[in-house]
Amino acid sequence: MGFSVASSNSLGHCYLIKNHHQRTGKKFVSFYGNFKLSKLFIRAQSRGLFCCKLEAEGADFQERTSAAEVKKEIEQCYKLIQRLGRGVVYLGSSRLGPNHPHYAEAFELGKEIASLLDCTSWSGAGPGLMDAVTKGALQAGKPVGGFKIAKEAGEWTATNFHPYLPLDCYLTCRFFSARKHGLVDAAVRATGSDRTAVVALPGGIGTLDEAFEILALIQLERIGSMLPVPFLLMNYDSFYSKLLDFLDDCEVLGTLSKGELASLWKVCNNNSEALAYLAEYYSLSGLRNDYKTVTK
Repeated sequence: MGFSVASSNSLGHCYLIKNHHQRTGKKFVSFYGNFKLSKLFIRAQSRGLFCCKLEAEGADFQERTSAAEVKKEIEQCYKLIQRLGRGVVYLGSSRLGPNHPHYAEAFELGKEIASLLDCTSWSGAGPGLMDAVTKGALQAGKPVGGFKIAKEAGEWTATNFHPYLPLDCYLTCRFFSARKHGLVDAAVRATGSDRTAVVALPGGIGTLDEAFEILALIQLERIGSMLPVPFLLMNYDSFYSKLLDFLDDCEVLGTLSKGELASLWKVCNNNSEALAYLAEYYSLSGLRNDYKTVTK
């Protein structure tokens, strides 16, 4: 059983799978744009398996047939990082567009950090805040790289291609596991001269998934055991304050050690705090006057 998408007109075919050898059920038509089904004529029965084959214009995604396919894509991620260089990895919502105030803040942050650390800016190469930091870094005249995925902002993209980045700056990943490998490795400091960081901007489930996975790797010293990597949580307009309250409760309840989380990341309420923290972290001189000095 699997999920595949092929280039065709917008038709869908669903079947109720009783077992691997038997197929029962009806064909259904009608789902409109972005693979949203308007009617479903089949109801999955107890212990039955439900399988869909989706067909839509402009997409061509196939199920994995071998672990070697994932390995190959991970290797492609590593090659892209080796070519463009490690740097700052941004995690953030793909849903907050140019009209949202966080977009403008992320754009400025991406521009300023790229100039400050003089490194490659990495993201998921998607829309929203990922687009904001990419454009900011480009305006600063610094290199960018990305690991694109076929589904962003809850919708399937119409194409595997980025709207403005050159093809040699990003990789469109079929597998989330490969994409995560790329985002993690891009932030790892291979030498003392590497200036990298992880910056978690406001986001939802995907952002939190990536952020806490990287935090766990830092906690377990799978990342940064020799050369620490700064992790910044951007708490714009108290976006993450309720999450921080929950994590404080975890300390009280004993599922986190006292001060454990504070040792893993830096919570920043604005761009100036983030820039000052990174400048101090990497002992960089020439801070601009509007960067407020903060302790490491």
